[in-house]
Amino acid sequence: MTVLILTAEEDVTADLVVAELHGRGTPLVRFDPADLPGEASMSAEYVSGDFRGHLSAGGRLLSMDGLRSIWVRRPGASAAHAPSPSPWLTAESEHAFFGMLYSTTARWMNHPQAAAQARLKPWQLRVAHQSGFAVPPTLVTTFPRIARLFAAEHRDIVVKSITGPPPGDPPVSLPTTRVGPGADFESVSAGPTLLQRYISKRADIRLTGVGHQLFAARKVAGPGQVDGRYGESDHTWEPVEVPDRIARAVYGYLRVAHLAYGAFDFAEDTEGTWWFLECNQGGQFGFVELQTRQPIAGAVAGWLASPPPV
Repeated sequence: MTVLILTAEEDVTADLVVAELHGRGTPLVRFDPADLPGEASMSAEYVSGDFRGHLSAGGRLLSMDGLRSIWVRRPGASAAHAPSPSPWLTAESEHAFFGMLYSTTARWMNHPQAAAQARLKPWQLRVAHQSGFAVPPTLVTTFPRIARLFAAEHRDIVVKSITGPPPGDPPVSLPTTRVGPGADFESVSAGPTLLQRYISKRADIRLTGVGHQLFAARKVAGPGQVDGRYGESDHTWEPVEVPDRIARAVYGYLRVAHLAYGAFDFAEDTEGTWWFLECNQGGQFGFVELQTRQPIAGAVAGWLASPPPV
């Protein structure tokens, strides 16, 4: 049985898992949907209730009958590398390829439909509340008046992107930014804005959930640091124990979201409370593993190589 890894050619995090799978002797195919059509080919046949599917890529012919699991890591857009790419060809190729994969009995990390829902920040906050996490008061609005009232109530807040930085070349950075109640909120009418109560943190927490295995790492925050991705810090990531309450909430969140993998970000306040910030269903883990030596790649490989539970 073969593991199918969907990712771009240059992906260091995927390289770690590929090495682990090779070490286990697990057959695998690494494929970027951007190469179909062109360098790769596919065929799916539906006749008299039977289904047969094949993918030819990198000199390998993969039968859908022999597919154990699928890891959706960082794939390119379908048909992006085709000789004559177009939005129509991308849509046609995506429907054909993923429609074939959906027809298999392979298990997913993570299923694209579950992943699409899990990317929605407002939905994340709702599920986090229901799962038992501590979640900072948050507002998503295009009403300036409601934004002003929220800021007046919570006094110290931050503004952050709902989806991440806008695409651009060169890439645009969009860090979480602290704002006060006297800010001018008229511009929120131009587009949905996410405001959240500021958490005075002493550390950032990254918790990686792989199936039923949890790996938590902690990095002491720099003075006045708001966004852990930016700013100076002389500290590195260190392994940390997962509190029982957090573990229960993580398992509940992953179950509701139908995720096999999730990278959770928390802000640890001065009293030791872990405040939920977000869960990235496709978040990086290589940088954490390299600093903490936690066997996250091995856990991902083990999940992908294991037969589905009975």
